[in-house]
Amino acid sequence: MPEDRKRTGALGEKEAAKLLKKQGYKILETNYRCFLGEIDIVAKDKDTIVIVEVRTKRSRRFGTPEESVNATKQAKLIELANYYLQKKNQQDRFWRIDVVAVEMGEGDKVTRIEIIRNAVD
Repeated sequence: MPEDRKRTGALGEKEAAKLLKKQGYKILETNYRCFLGEIDIVAKDKDTIVIVEVRTKRSRRFGTPEESVNATKQAKLIELANYYLQKKNQQDRFWRIDVVAVEMGEGDKVTRIEIIRNAVD
């Protein structure tokens, strides 16, 4: 992955974590990695475990950040969520997948940031 995209992604994840905290989420883990892939943020919203996918873009040329969470990515997120919950012995907990869409402009300024709750069924 080009250095730019990695940096943009990391900035987006930092902004997403700040917004989630402000909204009352408790961040449990960031960048959880396993053989299936990576979960950007694992958080708790009241009694619900939330798997958070952060999508950050600098332009809408190829659509909005949330539009990039296609069916393949959604299936991967569900697989990751189930694996994570099993590994942490949390299978019986309520859980959901949220997407945080981040758009950035000049000078790494966030132009739009939005939490889409229950983004993946």
